[in-house]
Amino acid sequence: MTETRHETSAEDLVAEFDAERPARRLPGRPAALVTIVALALSLYALYQTFRPGPVLPYRMAFLAVVLPLAFVCYKARRGGRDRPGVLDWVLAGLSLAVCAYPLVVFDDLIRRAYAPTPLDVAAGALLTLLLLEACRRTVGWILPVVCAVFAAYAYYGGYLPADWALGHRGYDLDRIVAAFTMGTEGVYGVPLDVAATYIILFTIYGAVLDHSGAGRFFVDVSFAAFRRSRSAPGRTVTLAGFLLGTVSGSGVATTVSVGSVAWPILRRAGYPREQAGGVLAAAGIGAILSPPTLGAAAFIIAEYLRVSYLTVLVYATIPTVLYYLGVFLAIEMDARRYGTHAVPVDAARPWPLIRRFGYHFSSLFVIIALMALGQSPFRAVVYATLLAFALSFLDRTPGGENRLTPRRAVRALAAGATGVLPVAVTCAAAGTIVGVVTLTGLGLKAGSLIVGLSGGNLAVTAVACALAVLLLGLAVPVTASFVIAAVIIGPALLNLGVTPAEAYMFIFYYAVLSEVSPPTALSAFAASAITGGNAHRTMWATWKYTLPAFLVPFAFVLTPPGAALLAQGPIGEVLLAAAVSALAVAALAVTTGGWIAGPAGPVERGLCALAAVLLLVLAPGPVLAGLGAAVLALAVHLVRRHREARL
Repeated sequence: MTETRHETSAEDLVAEFDAERPARRLPGRPAALVTIVALALSLYALYQTFRPGPVLPYRMAFLAVVLPLAFVCYKARRGGRDRPGVLDWVLAGLSLAVCAYPLVVFDDLIRRAYAPTPLDVAAGALLTLLLLEACRRTVGWILPVVCAVFAAYAYYGGYLPADWALGHRGYDLDRIVAAFTMGTEGVYGVPLDVAATYIILFTIYGAVLDHSGAGRFFVDVSFAAFRRSRSAPGRTVTLAGFLLGTVSGSGVATTVSVGSVAWPILRRAGYPREQAGGVLAAAGIGAILSPPTLGAAAFIIAEYLRVSYLTVLVYATIPTVLYYLGVFLAIEMDARRYGTHAVPVDAARPWPLIRRFGYHFSSLFVIIALMALGQSPFRAVVYATLLAFALSFLDRTPGGENRLTPRRAVRALAAGATGVLPVAVTCAAAGTIVGVVTLTGLGLKAGSLIVGLSGGNLAVTAVACALAVLLLGLAVPVTASFVIAAVIIGPALLNLGVTPAEAYMFIFYYAVLSEVSPPTALSAFAASAITGGNAHRTMWATWKYTLPAFLVPFAFVLTPPGAALLAQGPIGEVLLAAAVSALAVAALAVTTGGWIAGPAGPVERGLCALAAVLLLVLAPGPVLAGLGAAVLALAVHLVRRHREARL
């Protein structure tokens, strides 16, 4: 009974703090209907992987299933009924009709994209309105408002003064609706394509892993791995967050899932509530930053750059290592600052646990291996999903509760499809913004405006772009904030010579980090709800743990050697840049954690802060100066410790 209440509490926390709204708990026949339709969508996506058809019709068909499902699965308002009402079914029916319309008249529709008929305009306008309403239901009202503002800009921009940088000639309703719904630059653009290909396949994979017991195993093996040291509880939380994130794909959900189990252990170990919350939130957000299943925005990067998803994973590898290095160093320092101690945990020994359930790791490795061998990410994740399905029958728990029998397999496939609904609706809605930017040339205009305001200074531009992405991420989900920033803010970085890979990865990290950024910090607020700590102090503790992720992106944008942090360049340069950046992260940890061999004073911390900044420049002169500052900080610390020991 206690366990049921605990699970409900965790679900409520995710519903309250996640950027995505909770889906209905559908009863009876509606649940059965949604399961059948969602199962069909998953099977269609899997079939499309091996028998791909024309791209645009597939995107249209995908949205024709996703949009009606969104109205059935999501409430019109918080606290509404779980059973869909008449209005929900009407909206679902209208969605199906307006999404099916372009498929019925596809050939003629493409030919008259620049001269739409009244019926084309009416269907497209209704589709846009329905999409914004579905978006409001799934991720809140802010993104639809942003989309509406961009649409108003396309319509009224012609009234702006001619000498204004953002002015344009203005477009009528027919042209705007055609840009939204009659081509590949609007609703049916790259963001929706990513949702219909990459993301749904990975949500299916995550659902299969979850239903096969992998999530429970990842938590158990994390607790078994670090059993006895004073820093073991913090390390355990971090490892569990990293592993569980491959299943959940959400920073808030990972934070809550790990925190529900780990907070009692952190409390017994002696962690203050706010510091424990910081560890939980940092672990949760790290899952989205980490290969092999980065956040949805990473798939969009692959499409924008026209590179393989494996290449994007390579870009993310060194920043991920640096992120977790910073977290682990902060954990070690906090364990000493707060005098935490080892906590006996009722967990199996790690090796017997791995021997029994270690097969859950195999599908993760298979994804990377297959992509390295030249398979597309689509096929790689499908093969990994099939492997996870087959290996589920190795489950030896009483009753084989994690085996994917036909009934459980159907539930897993349906869960994979319904899990993609918020992201797919968000991607389609964000496509309207891309359509406006393409139609009006807003991206280039905004980029030139940002560069002009910064005086052409790359450092000032990068800081302005980072702040803009963070602010945008406070209002809209990560995927939408990345898409908007990529088309509006990205050109400013590109205009100043930053390569596309560096610019998009910079925007990606700041879009993700909006979940732990003041003043909202969704993951940190969710963690504070679990620990009972002060929400704002938890937020600042989280910021301390995640600081390397905020600073490292500046290294690969502002300095030419920084490209090596994205594994671009000769292997020697890559390893040297990684080693120097690791020293910078260690210096940052001392700055925020206040510990070296003992408590670090203001002088040592100030010198380490200077060392971190200089080291991240990655140029020979600043690196030598940074090393000198770090050595001086260590010397000052040792001398002070020696004097204190003699007193």
